Amino acid sequence: MVIPLCIGYECVMKALCMYYVMSSSPVSLFPVGAFLVPYLFFMVIAGMPLFYMELALGQYNREGAAGVWKICPIFKGVGFTVILISLYVGFYYNVIIAWALFYLFSSFTGELPWVHCNNTWNSPNCSDLWAFNNSLNDTHKSTPAAEYFERGVLHLQDSEGIADLGLPRWQLTSCLAVVIVVLYFSLWKGVKTSGKVVWITATMPYVVLTVLLLRGVTLPGAMDGIKAYLSVDFLRLCEPQVWIDAATQICFSLGVGFGVLIAFSSYNKFSNNCYRDAIITSSINSLTSFFSGFVIFSFLGYMSHKHSVPLDKVATDGPGLVFIIYPEAIATLPGSSVWAVIFFIMLLTLGIDSAMGGMESVITGLMDEFKFLHKHRELFTLFIVVSTFLISLFCVTNGGIYVFTLLDHFAAGTSILFGVLIEAIGIAWFYGVDRFSDDIEEMIGQRPGLYWRLCWKFVSPCFLLFMVVVSFATFNPPNYGTYTFPIWANMIGWCLAISSMTMVPLYAIYKMCTLPGKFCDVSLVVIQPDRMLSIVHL
Repeated sequence: MVIPLCIGYECVMKALCMYYVMSSSPVSLFPVGAFLVPYLFFMVIAGMPLFYMELALGQYNREGAAGVWKICPIFKGVGFTVILISLYVGFYYNVIIAWALFYLFSSFTGELPWVHCNNTWNSPNCSDLWAFNNSLNDTHKSTPAAEYFERGVLHLQDSEGIADLGLPRWQLTSCLAVVIVVLYFSLWKGVKTSGKVVWITATMPYVVLTVLLLRGVTLPGAMDGIKAYLSVDFLRLCEPQVWIDAATQICFSLGVGFGVLIAFSSYNKFSNNCYRDAIITSSINSLTSFFSGFVIFSFLGYMSHKHSVPLDKVATDGPGLVFIIYPEAIATLPGSSVWAVIFFIMLLTLGIDSAMGGMESVITGLMDEFKFLHKHRELFTLFIVVSTFLISLFCVTNGGIYVFTLLDHFAAGTSILFGVLIEAIGIAWFYGVDRFSDDIEEMIGQRPGLYWRLCWKFVSPCFLLFMVVVSFATFNPPNYGTYTFPIWANMIGWCLAISSMTMVPLYAIYKMCTLPGKFCDVSLVVIQPDRMLSIVHL
């Protein structure tokens, strides 16, 4: 972890921004080895340039995700797009933190509850030692860790699908309520409150991951997992979904397209070196992602060896990785209960900080747009967090994992790529790369180099456009295991995704219709910075 040499309020803002990115890096979600090549490729051509762009945009204009578009008013809708996406993600992301809290409470025992099959929630299929073959019986076998997550925590066995959710479970609801209370008191006074604990919690993930790696590489089969992580499967690289997942993960890991970077950087000093911050933070993020991959695949290799199954049968994405693979890995450590407590405290700190970033994006974005809310920040923050709590209750029912999966699939997939695409086009082609470079030079005393300007104007927009088109063309409906969602559920998911994307054309139409004058004159006005509107109307 890099500790910037700064003091006071600016230091708090840098810490928050850096820690948000670190907590969003894929410590708990890093797909198979074929993912590594497109991930690093996109990081260089799009992730870092867009990260730099958002930091500079927020710092120069001193506004949230919507307010910064005074530089080109017709694109203000993209600000509301990213605010909506952050809000939607909050609906289900807080549930992950609630699960982590539940696991934390469950870890305060002499024996971890996911190490054997003698619990009340276990099914006859539970087996700690099972070998993979093609027989019908073995295909239904499951590990104690998997059954603890799905049957002990989620109670998935009591639901037949998304149409059979049941009532919220009081245990998870209580954990979710604790998370919401912590979020509220971390946000109600603004970013000064949330930045005070960052320096203490920022190093914990690296300590825990290092311990897990040192343990992982000593286990049988670990080297096979690491070899699989570092190997490149060129056939997998031909699959569009691998590239789409890499592009989406770049947005998640760096926080690009959620309005968080814009919101946090808007509190920086005008002369803060945002270029240095962008390079340092995005580089640490990439290294953290790469490092976490070694940890994950060392244990995946061990589990593959232990259960005598192919690695691709052990590997899983989504919440199953962090709540099934990691707990089983921790159970192999001496003093496993202690390490489980430390690990889930780490997850809580990472999760809370990411959730704070998302909520701050929503709060700052709307408060900067609707100035009267500044006087009522405490009440407005309460309204936002309570709203997310009420929606999140659907995710803590017996069938809540189906709602979670639906939200995870539609809330910030194609829509986040679309939002970043429009953002890049608005800045590079309408506001102008040269003008944007002048703004940066005014702040830090140096213009962006040719590489950054080429990426902003050509490389990043082309890459994003290609990814958006491919994601629409190769869309695959969500599923959870063998469960396939009904058509009506997919329709709800698409409505959710489209609702955020339509903010762009809807606001453009609104802006065009509310300004006086002829269509041609208005068209010229709405692509000029707001500070020039008074000159135009004279």
